[in-house]
Amino acid sequence: MVWQRPDGRQSYELRPISFHSGFTRYAAGSVLAKCGDTQVLCTASIAEGVPKFLAGTGKGWLTAEYRMLPSATQQRQERELLKLSGRTQEIQRLIGRSLRAALDFEALGERTLTVDADVLQADAGTRTTAITGGFVALSHAISQLLQQSVLKRSPLRRQIAAVSVGLLQGEPFLDLNYIEDVTASVDFNVVMNQHLEIIEVQGTAEEGSFSRTQLNQLLDFSEKGIQQLLIAQREAVPNWEELFVGN
Repeated sequence: MVWQRPDGRQSYELRPISFHSGFTRYAAGSVLAKCGDTQVLCTASIAEGVPKFLAGTGKGWLTAEYRMLPSATQQRQERELLKLSGRTQEIQRLIGRSLRAALDFEALGERTLTVDADVLQADAGTRTTAITGGFVALSHAISQLLQQSVLKRSPLRRQIAAVSVGLLQGEPFLDLNYIEDVTASVDFNVVMNQHLEIIEVQGTAEEGSFSRTQLNQLLDFSEKGIQQLLIAQREAVPNWEELFVGN
């Protein structure tokens, strides 16, 4: 029996994706990223100076923070105040690693970019939506820095997007929602650049195991989804051709 998707999508289809740019006033770049019922507010801020280990190198840095609002899920979650959960720490490190792959830090200079991802509503895929939306916010922030002549040239070298895939009843499915995420026997998060080169793959068999053939199927589905996300990202950045200097 083949899994029937609750929202009627085909196995290879993304949920509706949208980016609402300029969602907040004060951040250098901000976007409300929506992927189905998952909504993540992504902002990018910049500060002069870098962590001590980079001081004097002429290179910049990017870091990320991730939080989920208490009412983002069906049951209210306690706010993480003094101590972050292991899940939160792992997700924000993933976001930071992924988005650092987009930048030429020498072109950025000794400045620190901070990408904040705040989940307003969660229906699975919050980390992948945070990465995909975080890239759009980052692009807007860099565009502003160029317009203000803070930067002489764009440090944006790679385009980054992420998507989830999984196995349900032995078959691959793209962009899982919550019902699918908790049901899947295998769950993957895949981050790629514009060449469909892999930045990171996080995957595990929740029960049992999976084959090399199934792994290849999941990566094929990931590529299809990320190609669509890359197009949506470019459409959300008005001066994309001037901003992006990658190959």
